[in-house]
Amino acid sequence: MAAARGSLAGKVALITGASSGIGAATALLFSKLGAGLALAGRNAQNLEKIGHSCFQASGVKPVLLTGDLTKDEDTKRIFQGTLDGHGGKLDILVNNAGIIALGGIQKATLEQYDRLMNTNVRSMFHLTQLAVPYLIETKGNIVNVSSINGLRAFAGVLTYSISKHAIDAFTRCVALDLADKQVRVNCVNPGVTHTELHKRAGLNDKEYEAYLKRARYTHALGRHGEPQEVADCIAFLVSDQASFITGACIPVDGGRHALCPSSLSREEGGVSAMSQGVDV
Repeated sequence: MAAARGSLAGKVALITGASSGIGAATALLFSKLGAGLALAGRNAQNLEKIGHSCFQASGVKPVLLTGDLTKDEDTKRIFQGTLDGHGGKLDILVNNAGIIALGGIQKATLEQYDRLMNTNVRSMFHLTQLAVPYLIETKGNIVNVSSINGLRAFAGVLTYSISKHAIDAFTRCVALDLADKQVRVNCVNPGVTHTELHKRAGLNDKEYEAYLKRARYTHALGRHGEPQEVADCIAFLVSDQASFITGACIPVDGGRHALCPSSLSREEGGVSAMSQGVDV
């Protein structure tokens, strides 16, 4: 019997940054949809928890691969572990691993630039190159996790925004490179999403709460997003329901991309709200 449209039964997916946030939500959803999973992350303890949740949801244990994708040998080991755990097959690659850093041109450093580009872009480039021969074989697909910062300019997050613009360009270029092989490549561009990403960048609890509250002004729907909402879009893009979509950068941002930030006061989340009161 053929799998229902939207089902991922029989598919093998590698998800990076799967130990928290959007990656974890995507892993859990994919497990419910029947995919065989390889989950990569830097936090072994969190990755074990997510793996256990996936097992409870599906009855199938995912392959768990801990490592740092900025290290080439770790990237190769993670990819080989995916193949070894799933009979040499790969249908779906979700490039989700990424970090954020605060600071505009006067505060950002070359070290920060290198760290952001190595983590958010170079590691994606490397892992995708490793995956492409296997995705061609299965006529699989790729979803990259970008950001609203890839579609719009914001003050106070220069290196992060550069990296996300690069991801959007990477997505479109690779989609064209692989179109004749019937491998689809898309990305999602989340708005403010309730994860730990910004706290890891240096926001304390009070600053993060204020940042989330500003979403009611900066997002047309009047709120921030949840990781599950981004995961739903990723699941759609990797499914057969999106069979005629490639090279797309899809905002999952409550309409933020459609708003004009200059119409907002700074208190409401205008111009440089991301960097207000934060010293990097």
